[in-house]
Amino acid sequence: MNIWLLFLVLGVLTFLTRLSFIAIFDKVEPPRSLRKALRFVPIAVLSAIIGPEVFYANNTFLATLNNPKLFAALIATLVAYKTKSITWTIFSGMIAFWILRLFL
Repeated sequence: MNIWLLFLVLGVLTFLTRLSFIAIFDKVEPPRSLRKALRFVPIAVLSAIIGPEVFYANNTFLATLNNPKLFAALIATLVAYKTKSITWTIFSGMIAFWILRLFL
């Protein structure tokens, strides 16, 4: 199969999947329980992306005291909790990681 045809088909399927939610929720009010549950989707997805990056490298569990990613993630979590700002969270996490990487 041509790779470009595959990209096109997958792009259309992704678009239609996302459009279906927009079209359905435009006409029908979702139940309160569903709206409440959907609030947790972003944090679940971000945790699934960030967790392995912080805790694993080369199939090795890295929850040790010499892991700069772990401490940077903890600092970023505290900043996120205090400021509720995505910009300050990313900024503080990256600066902490760069500094800690030099010392650990």
